Amino acid sequence: MREALMSMLHQLLKEMDYVQSQGAGYYTCAPFAQRFNKLTVQAATLLGKDNALVQSFEPIDATDPKDPADKSKRLLGIRIEIGQLIALLEATAPRNPESDNA
Repeated sequence: MREALMSMLHQLLKEMDYVQSQGAGYYTCAPFAQRFNKLTVQAATLLGKDNALVQSFEPIDATDPKDPADKSKRLLGIRIEIGQLIALLEATAPRNPESDNA
């Protein structure tokens, strides 16, 4: 499940790149915020709801700003959160002691 979550988060970043390249007047932030929120819930399930770091993620507002500059800021915020969630999932991945010695 961890690998699937990380793959989905990476794909979400790629989709954001594509949509953002279309220009701020043509995209919406809502689907990215909604998907991130759903993936964060899944990460919390995987890591345990008592994990202090996963609890540092708050749901992202899924409303869509009208101002292109605000859209850009919102997407930047979502990107940062996605990167942090990927880092958390990578850092908490089980380690194989045999491969660490290789």
